[in-house]
Amino acid sequence: MSDIEEWKGLKSNDSKRTDTNLVIITGMSGAGKTVAIQSFEDLGYYCVDNLPPALLPKFLELMRDSRNNIHKVALVMDLRGREFFDFLIESLDKVSDEDWLDEHILFLDAQDEKLVSRYKETRRSHPLAVGDLPLKGIKQERILLDELRGRAQRIIDTTDLKPRELREKILRAYSEKKQEIFSVHLVSFGFKYGLPIDADLVFDVRFLPNPHYVSSLQPLTGLNKEVSSYVYKWSDTQRFQEKVLDLLRFMLPLYKKEGKSQLVVAIGCTGGQHRSVALAEYFADELSTDYITHITHRDIDKRKGH
Repeated sequence: MSDIEEWKGLKSNDSKRTDTNLVIITGMSGAGKTVAIQSFEDLGYYCVDNLPPALLPKFLELMRDSRNNIHKVALVMDLRGREFFDFLIESLDKVSDEDWLDEHILFLDAQDEKLVSRYKETRRSHPLAVGDLPLKGIKQERILLDELRGRAQRIIDTTDLKPRELREKILRAYSEKKQEIFSVHLVSFGFKYGLPIDADLVFDVRFLPNPHYVSSLQPLTGLNKEVSSYVYKWSDTQRFQEKVLDLLRFMLPLYKKEGKSQLVVAIGCTGGQHRSVALAEYFADELSTDYITHITHRDIDKRKGH
């Protein structure tokens, strides 16, 4: 059985941990990973330098054991070849599935010229070009690490940083790091008045039955129970609510993990008075059990006569 297959056993472990922070330090060779791991050690992290990706599943199994007192871990994972890289990507996919673990990838980078200069100063060979010119290995490494760089939550360019400055930058970023407050802001609006310019996601609900054409409901808004009941009663509305709610519950943790502090979800109908208002209220209520939610009904009072 491979290490990746053995990973499945983690999810059935009765000794469950839910409060562990894992920082994976990676990036270009010569970009400052040694300084970085020393900085995390000073911050009280349990540090492991140059952990082979193949050992990551075993290491996480030890971390998850509730009998230990490890809550903050920093790992340096270097690139030593294509095979190591492939296993690292597969391992990171598994890490992201572990709900007991708050993982964070720190990628250290620098310009090629600076990396070559550092190799000349230390008289070391590049790990991917032993006995050859450092620039050849640097270019090969940059290609291999392109995907990993895109997955990083934080990228630090050390080209113009002295070791002391890199250390200070890491200490500021990770020392006593407070929990990010993530919120969802629901905005109802009318397309006739234009799209909200600050919206991250926009849903158009003009395909749903319109209470505007019901004389008793026309002067009311989606905040009135009579209107919301009318909007919610249709099977198309119910399917829309189910599908969008499922989508949001999938996406919101990913936005939060990426470091976003607020997501603005805009829901629009024709005038911003009935359907969009009722549905914004519905989604805010459903999401409020897991997230801080805010509601703005931008165009609710722009109807004729107000």
